[in-house]
Amino acid sequence: MKMKPKQVVKRLLVVLPERAREVIIARYGLGKSSERQTLESIGQRYGITRERVRQIENYALHNIRKSDQFKKEVPSFEELEKIVDSLGGIIAEKDLLMHMTKDKTLQNNVMFMLVLGESFFREKEDDTFYHRWHIDQDLSRSVHESLRRLYKNLKDNDIIPEADMVAAFLEHLKDVSEKYKNEEVLKRWLSMTKTIGKNPLGEWGLASSPNIRAKGMRDYAFLVLRRHGSPIHFRDVAKSITQLFGKKAHVATTHNELIKDPRFVLVGRGLYALSEWGYVSGVVRDVIRKVLEKNGSLSKEEVIDKVLKERYVKENTIIVNLQNQKYFKKDKDGKYSIVV
Repeated sequence: MKMKPKQVVKRLLVVLPERAREVIIARYGLGKSSERQTLESIGQRYGITRERVRQIENYALHNIRKSDQFKKEVPSFEELEKIVDSLGGIIAEKDLLMHMTKDKTLQNNVMFMLVLGESFFREKEDDTFYHRWHIDQDLSRSVHESLRRLYKNLKDNDIIPEADMVAAFLEHLKDVSEKYKNEEVLKRWLSMTKTIGKNPLGEWGLASSPNIRAKGMRDYAFLVLRRHGSPIHFRDVAKSITQLFGKKAHVATTHNELIKDPRFVLVGRGLYALSEWGYVSGVVRDVIRKVLEKNGSLSKEEVIDKVLKERYVKENTIIVNLQNQKYFKKDKDGKYSIVV
């Protein structure tokens, strides 16, 4: 920034009477303390009602906007407007302030300039969106509607790579200026909504999904296996949780969580896979039963082939289970079926 927000605000506050200036400084955290005070706490200091404090605040803002000093500061507000435009024309308040500076007091001065500036419009936080600022009503309306449509097209278990999510979002932004259609702006727009989120691995989906808002070892384990793409030993799951998420994962605890959660299937000695990959649960005998239920009578070789796609076990283990006449029988053609 060429302009200095603190100096700009200091010059603007000079036009106010002492009490109005003190109220604004306290209300927006512009003094030595960056803490923004409530209407009630300011009222208690002066022995007046919170409504009276609100009137003084509105009076102060009106007087500043009508002052000659405000006109002199037009270039500073124009620079701020260009910054908002470069960030996408509409942006979450927290993202805008963090982009400007990490200093809380300086953020408060920028915030005060946004409130004063006649080009800036604030939309309050609700159940769907965070606080955000925009400089174009039509753009704001289009982005909001596109985010709502994107949300409606997502399924509960969707885990979408960032590039794919950005591309999907772009499909809903047909009438938005090309200058905003870059990855950084689109990701800023995505961060405005509470309904869509990103997990620690940079994948997107519904914010309500445990695949996105990972909260415990089971969710972290799910993301580890999904990232790995094939069965993995529970010891390696615990190790990966620590490496990827910085969460201390005890091996025994991780193993217990994998056992309890139907999203995981034990497919070998300590090896776990995701049930969504098509693996079936149960011991080897149960897997043989399910294979035969699905396919009908099969030869020994066919049973072994299909079971090995479900379990990482030795062929002999399958043969031993298959010869248990209590559960399976062999016909004159050498094919096996279930004992009814």
